[in-house]
Amino acid sequence: MILSIEWHVDWIADCLQYMKDKQFNRIEAKLDAQENWVKHVKEVADSTLYPLANSWYMGVNIPGKPKVFMPYVGGVHTYTKECRASGCKWI
Repeated sequence: MILSIEWHVDWIADCLQYMKDKQFNRIEAKLDAQENWVKHVKEVADSTLYPLANSWYMGVNIPGKPKVFMPYVGGVHTYTKECRASGCKWI
């Protein structure tokens, strides 16, 4: 995804405050949430030319590494909407 540092900083700050308020000392994404996110990122990327490129962006510069596109290219609005829908109680 195109950098949106201010949103990310706010998200982390809110997450840390929520954890402090609830006396949590760690956070971990569930495996199915991780897999669903990677699938969604792939679906969005597949609508672009990125997956057709044999570039470092796809990881082809590392022998044996699977060809995967990891940046989110669905837009900042959609990205933040997905984050809010993820079940995070502080956002």
